[in-house]
Amino acid sequence: MKAGIVGLPNVGKSTLFNCLSNAKAQSANFPFCTIEPNIGVVNVPDTRLEKLESLVQPEKVIPATVEIVDIAGLVKGASKGEGLGNQFLGNIRETDAILHVLRCFDNDNIVHVDGSVNPIRDKETIDMELQLKDLESVEKKLDKVKRAAKTGNKDAQKEAAVLTSLKEGLEAGTSVRAISISEDDKTEFVKPLQLITNKPVMYVCNVDEEAAATGNDYVEKVKAAVADENAEVIFLAVGTEADITELETYEERQLFLEDLGLSEPGSAKLIRGAYRLLDLETYFTAGPKEVRAWTIPVGATAPQAAGVIHTDFEKGFIRAEVISFDDYLKFESEAKVKEAGKMRIEGKEYIVKDGDVMHFRFNV
Repeated sequence: MKAGIVGLPNVGKSTLFNCLSNAKAQSANFPFCTIEPNIGVVNVPDTRLEKLESLVQPEKVIPATVEIVDIAGLVKGASKGEGLGNQFLGNIRETDAILHVLRCFDNDNIVHVDGSVNPIRDKETIDMELQLKDLESVEKKLDKVKRAAKTGNKDAQKEAAVLTSLKEGLEAGTSVRAISISEDDKTEFVKPLQLITNKPVMYVCNVDEEAAATGNDYVEKVKAAVADENAEVIFLAVGTEADITELETYEERQLFLEDLGLSEPGSAKLIRGAYRLLDLETYFTAGPKEVRAWTIPVGATAPQAAGVIHTDFEKGFIRAEVISFDDYLKFESEAKVKEAGKMRIEGKEYIVKDGDVMHFRFNV
C-alpha cells in the first residue's frame, strides 16, 4: 500500500520524504528536482511493539511498514501536460492515498512558484489539476457507456447516470471523494476508474520552527478550508524534522524535540496518520525468535490475516489463538495469559482487532 506525497514545487515534499525514509532524494531550491518518483519503505512507529519486546525479549523485532512515494512538484496546467504533468499524474494514480504538502511558512530565501505564500490558493491549484485529469477519464468512459446505454442496456444506463453525476461534480470543482454517490455505486462504477480525487487525503502543513508545536494562522486557514472534506490536517516543521534526523543519538533527538515543546517527531504522527488513511491496522506475533507487527486492512478475517504471513496459512487455516494486547500487557507472558483463561480460540469468521497478538493453526 502506497501513500504519495504531492504539492507544488518548493513546498518541502522531498525534504519531508528524506525525513520519513532517510533516503536522500535530491532536495533543491527549484522546481522539478525530483524527476523520477522516489519510493521509501517507512517503519510505522508503534509503542506497543516496544512493550512486547520488553516482555518477550526476542532475537529481533520487525515493525509494520508503509510505502511513501515522493512525486515531483505539480504546476498549473499539469493536467494538460505542463511541466512533467502527465508523468506525475500517472504516478499519483498508482498510489492508494495522498499526502498533500502545503507551504505554511514565510521565507524570502525560498522561492514560491506563484510569487507569494498562500496555502489555500496552492491547494486549489493542485485540486483543479487533479479534478481536470479525473474529468478527462470520466468523459472518456461516459462516451463508451452512453453508446451501450442507447441499446437499452439497463446496467449501462445506471452506470451512465453515475458517471454523469461525477462529470457534473468535477466540472463544478468538487473532488470525487466529496460527490454524493451510494456506496454500492462507488464500488461498482467509481472504484474501477482509479480516479485521483477519490483517494483519501491528508493535508500536511509545512510550518517554520516557531510554529512546530502549536501551528500558525496558515494552518487554521487550511483547517477551515477543508472542514467539509472529511480530511485529516496535520502540521510539522519539515526543515526542523530534517535537522532532527541528522542527529546521531536518540538522546540528542529527544532533547531537540523537548526544546521545541514536542513529545515525538511530527514525522511519526504523519506516518501513523498515513497508515490510518490507507485503512490499515496491525496485529502482532510474539515469540523468542521475533516480535513482529503485521499489516492488514481494517476488517480482515483471521484467515486473511494469516495469509499475510504465508498463503498456505490462509488456505489451510484451522483456528487462531488470540490474546488482546491489553491482556498480554497485564499478565506479562503468554503462559500467564493462558493460566488466567484469557487466550481465545477464534475461527474463520473472526474479524481481527487492531493490536491482537495471534498464533495460527493450519494444515496444508
